[in-house]
Amino acid sequence: MTLRILVATDLSAPSRHAVDRACRLAAEHAATPCFVHAINPGLLDSLQRMLGGDAPALVDQLTADARQQLTALAADPQHALGLTTECAVVEGSPVIAIARHAEEIDAGLLVVGSRGEGFLRQSTLGTTASRLLRKTPRPTLVVRQPPHESYRRALVAMDFSPAALLALAQTRRWAPQAELVLLHAVDLPFEGKLLHANVDPDLIQRYRIQAQLDGMNRLRALAREQELPASTRLLALHGDAPRLILEQEQENDCDLIALGKRGFNALEDLLLGSTTKHVLGETLADVLLTR
Repeated sequence: MTLRILVATDLSAPSRHAVDRACRLAAEHAATPCFVHAINPGLLDSLQRMLGGDAPALVDQLTADARQQLTALAADPQHALGLTTECAVVEGSPVIAIARHAEEIDAGLLVVGSRGEGFLRQSTLGTTASRLLRKTPRPTLVVRQPPHESYRRALVAMDFSPAALLALAQTRRWAPQAELVLLHAVDLPFEGKLLHANVDPDLIQRYRIQAQLDGMNRLRALAREQELPASTRLLALHGDAPRLILEQEQENDCDLIALGKRGFNALEDLLLGSTTKHVLGETLADVLLTR
């Protein structure tokens, strides 16, 4: 069965970073890169009313132009690396249409850019990526930087949930040569209440240290169970998860961050959305999102 990597592009110059990364990954994994561009006819409603009977021809022309640009992009060795590609223009709300197409072709990975001129422009705040993640179970890679090499070092946010383990597995699948940094953000239940209750600060500090030691022990056990390389760096740090992720990304010079979505309830959606938007809005690295 053919492994396909689907890359969504609005055909703008910034979105080509995603195309280039998708093609590089396809070359590394003997996969087929699939280019998809979405046209939302609903956005043309006002123009259609003005043009009357000529409106269908306008949609047809936009579709033909998009296909021509995708074909040219697929033929450009600078971007497609000489790989055999598949191209598609889909109609509908971009997030829904792209997620649907990912299911139709059974994409192993969905790649989007963090910048663009069309619907992708909102990805900077994590909007498009988060919405895509809610619409498809496919792992989604948000590309922020032009790819000059394979991923060198990947930071995986680890809370030991099934989703975090899946994020680790997907990272090892798509970036097998990258050094790993596993970060567990230690969250102390009731710490705020203890502080307000004037509990001895030394006692709270011992509480933090013990929680970090417990986290490190769990990370070491996980590293043994998963047979992670000896070069894997394990970190159990106390603090706010988004802040720690961004700090350790810089500290460890990571070019990839992996985050896992834990479930479907409203609170988890809210927390993931907050963390995802914060990280995507501030990080310099690409971000791999899994559900």
